[in-house]
Amino acid sequence: MSYSIAEAARRSGLSIDTLRYYERIKLLDPPARDTAGRRAYSDEDLSWLGFLTKLRTTGMPIKMMREYASLRRHGTASAGRRKAILAEQRRSVAARITELQSCMDILDYKITHYDQIELKYNGTGQTVEGISA
Repeated sequence: MSYSIAEAARRSGLSIDTLRYYERIKLLDPPARDTAGRRAYSDEDLSWLGFLTKLRTTGMPIKMMREYASLRRHGTASAGRRKAILAEQRRSVAARITELQSCMDILDYKITHYDQIELKYNGTGQTVEGISA
């Protein structure tokens, strides 16, 4: 199946400008063209865009994404380096998750603290806002 740039943008969640940008910086191979010369994205293109979006969500720099995309064009000969890039990014994501979990723990602690304050002062007429936390 083929999709116009507007449909590819809608399905991928990316803007038309982003699709053109990804093509310009060689993250995305130029899509096929229809008989009128308009871009015609394939299901494979959309799948690749989904993967690129996940890489961006992990915080992977565009430079590293470009290297990965370039290596992808070399097929299985580049599998080792591509795996190394993904393993490195996975370690980075795991560290961020650990850091965010620590932040979550602090937030949970403070929310529980405020729950206890509200229970203690509920019905006393004293406002919770006046209590230091």
